[in-house]
Amino acid sequence: MKALLLWPIMPNSFWSYQETLDLAGLRSTNPPLGLITVAAMLPSDWEIRFVDRNIRWEVDEDWEWCDVVLISAMIIQKEDFRTLIHKGVALGKRVAVGGPFPTSVPDFALEAGAHYLILDEGECTIPMFLAALVRGEERGIFRSPEKPDVTQTPIPRFDLLDLNAYLAITVQFSRGCPFQCEFCDIINLYGRKPRTKTPEQMLHEFQVLYDMGWRRYVFVVDDNFIGNKRNAKVFLKALIPWMEEHDYPFILLTEASLNLAEDEELIDLMVKAGFTILFMGIETPDTDSLVGIHKVQNTRHDLIESCHKITRAGLQIMSGFIMGFDNERPGAGQRIQEFIEETGIPQGHFSLLQALENTAMWNRLQQEGRLFDGMSTLHQGAIMNFVPTRPVEEITQEYIQGFWQIYEPMPYLKRTFRHFQMMNGWRGKTQLQITRTEMGLFPAICWRQGVVRSTRFRFWWQLVAIALTKPRLLYDYLTTLGVGEHFFKYRYEVRAQLQEKLAALKQVKPEEKIIHQLEPVS
Repeated sequence: MKALLLWPIMPNSFWSYQETLDLAGLRSTNPPLGLITVAAMLPSDWEIRFVDRNIRWEVDEDWEWCDVVLISAMIIQKEDFRTLIHKGVALGKRVAVGGPFPTSVPDFALEAGAHYLILDEGECTIPMFLAALVRGEERGIFRSPEKPDVTQTPIPRFDLLDLNAYLAITVQFSRGCPFQCEFCDIINLYGRKPRTKTPEQMLHEFQVLYDMGWRRYVFVVDDNFIGNKRNAKVFLKALIPWMEEHDYPFILLTEASLNLAEDEELIDLMVKAGFTILFMGIETPDTDSLVGIHKVQNTRHDLIESCHKITRAGLQIMSGFIMGFDNERPGAGQRIQEFIEETGIPQGHFSLLQALENTAMWNRLQQEGRLFDGMSTLHQGAIMNFVPTRPVEEITQEYIQGFWQIYEPMPYLKRTFRHFQMMNGWRGKTQLQITRTEMGLFPAICWRQGVVRSTRFRFWWQLVAIALTKPRLLYDYLTTLGVGEHFFKYRYEVRAQLQEKLAALKQVKPEEKIIHQLEPVS
C-alpha cells in the first residue's frame, strides 16, 4: 500500500508565531506528532510519503502515486482539512481521517466525503482500519472506548520530518488529565486517568532526536505533564542524568496545571531536568468564574503568589486566559491585563470563550438553548459561539482592548524583563549552537526593537542587564522578545477581524439577533 499522509494548513493564530518564524527562516512551530506516530503504526511493507502543508505543498505526482490518503486535523485546520478530503475523493483515492477534530465532530468529515474515520486513539483504531482494508471494505467508522496502554506506543517517525523547518520538535509523555474543567475537551478525548510512557521510552525518543542532530526546543505536548505526579517524578529522575551527560542539548517546555506550585520537589526536578517554559491554564483571576467552570485547582492558593513561586524557581510561564464565562463581571479584560502585568508573564494566551463540541459546557449550553447554529473555533479573531450572560459586544470590546494593550511593544518588553529578573532558579550548562535560525532572528530583534521602535533605549539597557546578571537566560530572553514580534503584528489582525464581526452584528435587528442566538444546534 502507498499512503500519503497530510497535515493541513494552520491558519495564523496565537500559536502560529508566523512573524517570528519568518524572521528566523523557519516554516512552522511544531510538527504533527500524532500523524508521525500513526506513521509508525502502519505496516512495515507500506510505502509512506508525509507532507506537512505548513512546510511544503504536496505535488500532483504525490496524489497520482498514492493508494490511500491519511489526513489528521485539529479544529483550527478545518477549512484546509475539508479541501483535502474533497480533492482526494475527486481524484478517486481512498480517504481516511483521524485526529482530535474528526474525533470530536465526525459528521464534518463524513459530510466532506471521507471514506474511513479512524477516531479516538490510534493504538486501538488503526488496527481496525487496517483489518477493514484487508477485508476490502470501502467505508468504515472505527471507534474504541478503550484507552490504550501508551507504554506500547511506537517511537514517532521523526525521520519523516524536515527538522530545519521547525521551531520545536514534539514528544509526548502522558495522555489525559485528572481535572474536569467544564470547557475543556481533553477528558473527552483522553480520559481523566493520565497514562504515561516509561522513562526508558522517553529517553529513547530523546536519544533519537539527539542522534539526528536536533539541538533546540523540545515540546513535551502533554495536556497536563503533572497529571500523574508520581510517574512524572520517576521520569524526571531518569531524565536528569541523561540531560547532564549530554550537556543539556534541548530546551524543554510543556503544559502543566497551576497546582505544580504546591509541590516543591516536582518544581525542582523539572528545573534540574532542563524544563524552562511552562504553559499553564490560569483562565481568569476571578475566583467565582473558576468555581463556575469547575477549575477548583486554581482556587486553593493565591494565583499571583503561585505564579511567582514557579517563576522564582527558574521556570518561564506562558499562560492561558479566557473571557466570557457565565456570570463574569464587567471589567474582566482589565483584570486579566492587571494580572499579566503583576506576574510579568510575557505570553498570555488570551481568547474569547468557545464552547467546544461534546464538552460538558457544550452539552449544558445546548440544553439551555444558548448555542449558535455553527461550529466552534479556537481562533482569536472569532466571536463566541454561544449567548453569554452579558452582552457579547461588551465582552468583545473588552477583549479587543485587552489583547491590544497586552501586546503593545513597550509593556511587553518591560514585563518580559521583570519576568526574567525574577527567575533565580538553577540552570544547567547547555551545548546549544548558534544556527542560521538565531543568526536571522536575533539581529532582526535588535534592529526592530533596538533601533526602529520607541523601545530602543529600554531594549538595549535591558539586554545588557540580562547579559550581565542572567547570562544563561540570554538565549531564552532574546527568543521571548522574538516571539513578541508575532504578537505585535497579530494584534492588528485580531482587532480588525473582531471589529468586522461586531459591525456585522450591529446590522442585525435586535429581534432577529435573539432568534438567531437562541437557535439550538441540531
